[in-house]
Amino acid sequence: MRDYKKEYRDYHGTPEQKKRRAHRNAARRLMIEKGLVRKGDGKEVDHKNFNATDNRLSNLQIMSRSANRSKQPKR
Repeated sequence: MRDYKKEYRDYHGTPEQKKRRAHRNAARRLMIEKGLVRKGDGKEVDHKNFNATDNRLSNLQIMSRSANRSKQPKR
């Protein structure tokens, strides 16, 4: 059984993760303002260079959820 409180405390609630999440949300808001995505459309905003803090329009693209989830950076 998952301990969601522990997950939030140890990962999701850390200042670094909150900052990354804020950048991803800002990218989504930018694309909504441009009219490229809508709430509930099943599309996601992808950062081409895998850097969530880089919200230049040239770095953002719209992808389906499954395509974005299958895209992984080389490690």
